[in-house]
Amino acid sequence: MSMFESLGRYGAAIKFAHDRKKSIRAMNSLPPHVQKDIGWPASPPNDPQAALISLLLGTAR
Repeated sequence: MSMFESLGRYGAAIKFAHDRKKSIRAMNSLPPHVQKDIGWPASPPNDPQAALISLLLGTAR
């Protein structure tokens, strides 16, 4: 496996994670009644990483 293949896989993994988090943020920003209608949990589960970020930076990203 070449270095460029490894970098490509790493880049693809980062893009996938970013897109996933972006989708989750969009779903969580919907009103609770819409979340319930589409089957999304109305109250998002506690995310330890988000809690740490909010403690360190004052706001969640």
